[in-house]
Amino acid sequence: MQLPDTVEIMSGDAPVGSVIWLHGLGADGHDFEPIVPELRLPADLPLRFVFPHAPVRPVTINGGMAMRAWYDIVSLDAEGRADAGGVRESTCLLEALISREQERGMDAGRIVVAGFSQGGAIAINAVLHAEDRLAGLMALSTYIALPGEIDGSAGSRELPVFAAHGSFDPMIPIQWGRASADKLVDSGFNVEWHDYPMAHAVCPQEIKDIRDWLVRVFDRDSGG
Repeated sequence: MQLPDTVEIMSGDAPVGSVIWLHGLGADGHDFEPIVPELRLPADLPLRFVFPHAPVRPVTINGGMAMRAWYDIVSLDAEGRADAGGVRESTCLLEALISREQERGMDAGRIVVAGFSQGGAIAINAVLHAEDRLAGLMALSTYIALPGEIDGSAGSRELPVFAAHGSFDPMIPIQWGRASADKLVDSGFNVEWHDYPMAHAVCPQEIKDIRDWLVRVFDRDSGG
């Protein structure tokens, strides 16, 4: 499988963990690049941030216009929103990136998968089917794209989950994010929920909370 092109940022030399972070619809791998210095990670927690570019494909709700998208969005309702084939295809891309990090010497338990909006839906799906326990999942302003696949999914429930959403999100209603987080909890995941007075975006308080969560996640996995 051909890996997607990626943007890579190191927060320090000799990284002790990796964060694979997927962007939302119509953006690209540079979208969250500026957040890395804003996280102000401690010097003793150097991380490799991997920001892949989604494939370019036609998007039905945007009149068939071609743009970077992890999957087609065929309607605006929660049930028929996601193109299942596209979700599975992009999940395979994320799984390939996880495997590449392992080939570079990073244990699965030192790899966080993260995503915003569409990217978060792919990150969630990858965790549901991951063969190894990853370090954690960051699900930002997103939802479960294929809820029917949760029951019986083999992914480890032991990894921590950071779920966040804007209370004024006009693109993905906060109710979808909250319901998805509740569904993950019902399935056995340990979800840390945050909501912020914002739209479909990321805010300074969220960045601070992500920073604190990453420090805890990697400290836990180092036995600290």
